Formats: sequence, structure tokens, C-alpha cells
Amino acid sequence: MVTVLLPGPLRGDAGGASRLSVSAVGTLRAVLDELAVAHPRLARRLRDERGELRRYVNVYVDGEDCRHSGGLATPVGVGAEVQVLPSVAGG
Repeated sequence: MVTVLLPGPLRGDAGGASRLSVSAVGTLRAVLDELAVAHPRLARRLRDERGELRRYVNVYVDGEDCRHSGGLATPVGVGAEVQVLPSVAGG
């Protein structure tokens, strides 16, 4: 199992859950694909029409930013923790 942690702004698209358990392992893409089946609204907030991560979404696998470790091909093993965080802009 993989644990997916969601911030407050995305919980409404996941039935109010702050944590989701996913059985898919292998890659981040596989984890997000499984999430998309159970929570299609959440999936649309995380990935664009091409299936790529949206620019304003940061995803960490076991504390490592997936954009620096393979993107959607980032390895995700059993017991991993995937944390989703929206980007924060300011000025």
C-alpha cells in the first residue's frame, strides 16, 4: 500500500479525506492512475489533459520532489508516502 497525503484545498475532491490508501506501486503515474479511478475530480486537479502534472501542483515521494526524481516515472514502492501540495505564490 501507498499513502497519499492531501492538503485541505484538495480534500473536497477526495470525499474529505486527508489520507488515501492506494494499492498501486511501481511509479507515481500508477498511483495517480488508481486515484483517478476512485476520485476523478481530484485527478483533474492534479493532472492536465495530457496526463502531466499541473504546473501549480508539487508532489513529493518519501520527501523528494518528483520533478527532480523522474516526474511521473518516479519510483513508488510499498509503504511509500506521496504528499501533494499546491504551489504557493506571493509577492
